[in-house]
Amino acid sequence: MSGKLKIHVDQDKCQGHARCKSLAPELFELDKFGNAHEIGDGSVPKELEDKAWLAQANCPEIAIEVIEE
Repeated sequence: MSGKLKIHVDQDKCQGHARCKSLAPELFELDKFGNAHEIGDGSVPKELEDKAWLAQANCPEIAIEVIEE
């Protein structure tokens, strides 16, 4: 499996629990309302792939999409 991972936060689903930010602060940032956004274009460095999947699994609103390119 040589695909790169990208993450995307669905703004319609995010309720600002910020679990993703606490689990993977390198991948997510919070806006002034406390809702999460992917950092940059959402590309996930190889060494942070586990954190991307962990954040997705722990999102209570199922707002995080992990895309394999």
